[in-house]
Amino acid sequence: MSQTPTPETINNAIAAFQLEGSPRNVHSYGNGHINDTFLVTCDAAGKEKNYILQRMNHSIFRNPQALMENVAGVTSYLQEKIRERNGDPDRETLSVVKTKAGENYFVDSLHNFWRVFPFIENTFCLEKVENARDFYDCAVAFGDFQRQLADYPAGTLHETIPLFHYTPSRFQDFKKAVADDPLGRAASAQPEIDFALAREADTHALTDLLEKGELPLRVTHNDTKLNNILFDNDTRKALCVIDLDTVMPGLSLYDFGDSIRTGANTGAEDETDLSKIELDLSLFETFTEGFLTGCAGSLTPLEIELLPMGAKLMTYECGIRFLADYLVGDVYFKIHRERHNLDRARTQFKLVADMEKKWKEMTDIVTRAKK
Repeated sequence: MSQTPTPETINNAIAAFQLEGSPRNVHSYGNGHINDTFLVTCDAAGKEKNYILQRMNHSIFRNPQALMENVAGVTSYLQEKIRERNGDPDRETLSVVKTKAGENYFVDSLHNFWRVFPFIENTFCLEKVENARDFYDCAVAFGDFQRQLADYPAGTLHETIPLFHYTPSRFQDFKKAVADDPLGRAASAQPEIDFALAREADTHALTDLLEKGELPLRVTHNDTKLNNILFDNDTRKALCVIDLDTVMPGLSLYDFGDSIRTGANTGAEDETDLSKIELDLSLFETFTEGFLTGCAGSLTPLEIELLPMGAKLMTYECGIRFLADYLVGDVYFKIHRERHNLDRARTQFKLVADMEKKWKEMTDIVTRAKK
């Protein structure tokens, strides 16, 4: 992907879409690290109409056409579901704005891929859990996302990042990084390497059940962080699930687990003082109750039983990804200090270890929540 787009490139992209009114202001928006995002303000017969314009990062998402086919299909389906329950599809899900040629995206002369969504007004995002109620509402929203898409044919979706949460493949990548050790870093991470290798059996825990047909293939979001929920300014209720780039076929346990990994951790993802890293059982319980409320009976008994394993495995998987990246020279995850990815791996593994200590409490919480 080329450098930051020029004003001319941005204006050419804007002109390609069916926007309401005339554009009068454009500026960078948000703090995302993947796509280039702009807020476009239009004057529509004296009223202000805002849109989100994004240049998709086709270095990470190698098939933007397939990605947008996923996004358009899922959002159209959600809009119908929301209308059926007399909700507001303009606020409760994203909508893809078509180009003047009727496409879901625009390709400019430099082969950049652009898309537009209407801006959902009067909303905000949270970067971290501020109180249990917000985390509960976030859980309900992600659970409701699962419920509404339970009948969507997940197998028709494209894998926007192949093998994204296929843990056995991630483990093989990690083992190769250890074996190759191109920078001689393995010696500085031997305890972490040993920790990861000792849990190889866990890497197949969910994928084997999927391949046997014992777990259903679902439409999954795959990036269920708190900041991928829009909250309503007035009610402070979770309103809309956003950032659908990684929507693809997967397991409900991936979405549950990633939320626990990021939201129920007592410390930062790159905390160097590991004594600060624990699983907050209260937040685990809060999210479990909210997620099952949102799912509203759409999960199978086995999916519910395996929620703790979803939390542990997504944390472990992220840890081996950080560790592998450290070993090969920090080529994927951006770093801001020496051994940053090793610090990240250590926090994930500390959280995994704490989950193992609290396994009975976690399973007891799930048992109570499903009743």
